[in-house]
Amino acid sequence: MLGVPDGSLAAANAPRYDKGKPRSRAATIGMTADHDIFDRALLVQRRDRVAAGAAAHEFLLARVADDVIERLTVVQRQFPVALDLGAYHGLLGRRLRQVAGVEMVVEAEPSWNLLAQCDGPRVQADEEMLPFRDQSLDLIVSGLALHLVNDLPGALVQIRRALKPDGLFLAALLGGRTLTELRSALLMAEEELEGGASPRVAPFADVQDLGALLQRARFALPVVDAEAATVSYADPLALMHELRAMGAANALRARRRTPLRRATLMRGLAIYQERFGLPNGRVPATFEIITLTAWAPHENQQQPLQPGTAKMRLADALGTVDRPAGDTAAPLPRRR
Repeated sequence: MLGVPDGSLAAANAPRYDKGKPRSRAATIGMTADHDIFDRALLVQRRDRVAAGAAAHEFLLARVADDVIERLTVVQRQFPVALDLGAYHGLLGRRLRQVAGVEMVVEAEPSWNLLAQCDGPRVQADEEMLPFRDQSLDLIVSGLALHLVNDLPGALVQIRRALKPDGLFLAALLGGRTLTELRSALLMAEEELEGGASPRVAPFADVQDLGALLQRARFALPVVDAEAATVSYADPLALMHELRAMGAANALRARRRTPLRRATLMRGLAIYQERFGLPNGRVPATFEIITLTAWAPHENQQQPLQPGTAKMRLADALGTVDRPAGDTAAPLPRRR
């Protein structure tokens, strides 16, 4: 899923969670339909294996669920049939059922052991192969699942087709800054001790990529925003144990099939602590959460104005001064 090296890991202390400032920049990857990045069968096997303890490691999904519910309450619309796509153990679906206006919630999840913990109507289904007819759903939400699909453009097209006209799509997925500390430390350790590096952490898309993919899938009114959250752990080994308990061990098809050498692992842990350690001795782990909001097209939706038909200058609306191209803007005031 996210990707951690193979090998035995020590028990983790409970993570401490700090909200980061909003961020919009992430590492870019090409996301086309012919990419076969993840071993999806292996990913489902690992989810099945850790399903019994999923609730003990849901802190990131719980954060996403809180944000999704907050955004939905602002919409204030009726959603007779909603889908939680990539439902995990049902956390988001249970909270979704408490939102005013949301009636029936169907949960779809490829892992049978996770799906068994969901409530209400449920279907075992892969996020890349939706078993729903066109224009049958009013709302589709997804929490931390779509960054793991191989054909994200195709999945988005299927989601848009499954929505009724003016149906809402709201999803959160991990972005390019996720686990940047772990990725950097392991790459440096492998290059230093083994003369090269293999992929240990999955690639993720960035805000610009995802906005383009929503447009390519013919969604209307797409909005993409990002926020970085920082979780602190007692040490890097505790982080890696947490990722493994989440079913997030390395599922990349291009992964090295032999375990990471102990010397390389220990050097990676040391680099992590040296480069990113906090004054209190703990280490941070960054998770960038990108949220997608878009609508299935409908003739009554707000449409952009034709060029030259605006009734107000943008500078007037923003209360700023309109400067000719090439002019130098006034310097910003210094901050202490």
